[in-house]
Amino acid sequence: MAGMEKDTPIPEAIRLHTKSRVLELVYGETVFRLPFEYLRVMTPSAEARGHGPGQETLQVGKRDVELLAVEPSGTYALKLVFSDGHDSGLYTWDLLYNLGVHQDELWAEYLRLLEAQGASRDSTGSPAAAARSCSHHH
Repeated sequence: MAGMEKDTPIPEAIRLHTKSRVLELVYGETVFRLPFEYLRVMTPSAEARGHGPGQETLQVGKRDVELLAVEPSGTYALKLVFSDGHDSGLYTWDLLYNLGVHQDELWAEYLRLLEAQGASRDSTGSPAAAARSCSHHH
């Protein structure tokens, strides 16, 4: 199965904290607290990642995004459903663990890209406008 390394740690517990807006992953003594915004902007979905290096679409204006649901997808991934209608990203155990381990540098890199593009973490305009701009282009 793609994305399933034999030695990939699988969290013992997964807790959704809607008030503090973090997804908590517990691996024994190690606990990762991944903000919804971070998870959303790091989505592995094809429409955000593009189909080759350099084709990624920078995810912007996601500061207020909510994580509505966490659903298992087979035995190797979680499907995260976000309030902006985004639900096509499958977060494999590998990816989630890496997002936890490398959280600081990945987030710093994201902020650097935002700045380079003059983009903002805050959504612009009404939620409806944001929802429209999130439509899938094929």
